Amino acid sequence: MPKPSTHAAFRQIYDENHSAVLAYCLRRASIEDAKDAAADVFLVAWRRFDDLPPSDQILPWLFATARKVLANQRRSQSRLMRLGARLRLNPPVAPIPPEITVVRREQDQAVLDALGRLRRRDREVIQLTMWEELPQAAIGETLGCSDRAVTMRLHRALKRLNHELGRHERWTTAPAPAPETKLTHD
Repeated sequence: MPKPSTHAAFRQIYDENHSAVLAYCLRRASIEDAKDAAADVFLVAWRRFDDLPPSDQILPWLFATARKVLANQRRSQSRLMRLGARLRLNPPVAPIPPEITVVRREQDQAVLDALGRLRRRDREVIQLTMWEELPQAAIGETLGCSDRAVTMRLHRALKRLNHELGRHERWTTAPAPAPETKLTHD
């Protein structure tokens, strides 16, 4: 707790300089921002009371502090404006309703279960493709085979995965499209 003499000395600095610091801030910022800046200046002065210059140099020190506080305010406002612009470009995604989440989790689990029933070699090519999102050349390098072999392995592995999913009673697939019918004129 500061000494009573510190309180009195600070109060004197505040009383003698507040209007000048506020006027300085008002010439450089909106009324609300200027009031906030002036308050912050004296907060800094209070925290650094032991480092304050002699009384004949205190006002320039307070102005220098106000200049820094106002610069910080402008940077904060600029960051806030940039964030607002980014948010307008990328609006938040609407939350997913719980019933859809439950269905997705069930389907995700069905896929994971089916994937777990595949051979390690099939799982690996699917995971490298879908989860790691590696290009075919990198998958071929990882597995020690050609790009063409990767294509064939992936095709076969996905076929086996689809078969496993079809055997899973909780998994629902989209209905097959109706065959196209051609109209003929006799």
